[in-house]
Amino acid sequence: MLVPFPLGALAFSVAMDACYSATGKRGYAETARRALDFGLASAAVAAPFGLVDYLGIKPNTRAKRVGLTHAAANLLMLGGFAASRGLRAEDECSRVARAISASAFLVSGVAAWFGGELVNRHAIGVSDNAHQDAPSSLTSGERSNVDLSATTPVEPTHDWGGPDGL
Repeated sequence: MLVPFPLGALAFSVAMDACYSATGKRGYAETARRALDFGLASAAVAAPFGLVDYLGIKPNTRAKRVGLTHAAANLLMLGGFAASRGLRAEDECSRVARAISASAFLVSGVAAWFGGELVNRHAIGVSDNAHQDAPSSLTSGERSNVDLSATTPVEPTHDWGGPDGL
């Protein structure tokens, strides 16, 4: 559950950029810079866990292709945010830095969609013991009394589409 930290911080930095653009108050630009710092640092903490998940995917599968696309989108996004942060070292209120951050934020939507595809369609990074009656992860590890061998897998009621080649 590390993903919300960088995503939240980087999205917050874009929101602070918008506030700066609307008001001209430098405090918003400083807050955006600090949020970028936290977002990039927390992304560096989260990335190795994503790499471990990716390395565990069987080769030559759709999940492997989706994972590679997810990783590439994340690298592009983080590169944009890092470039934005670099420009802010010279000028905290840089218009170009704000534009790059906004673009990187749009790329984060694509990266997040592919990440959701990995979790929801391919069960990557999901516990093998996950099911609808699973116990809380905050408990002492007690198992539920549900016999999973007797359950029928639930088929999706809709095909939400997506790129077939990925």
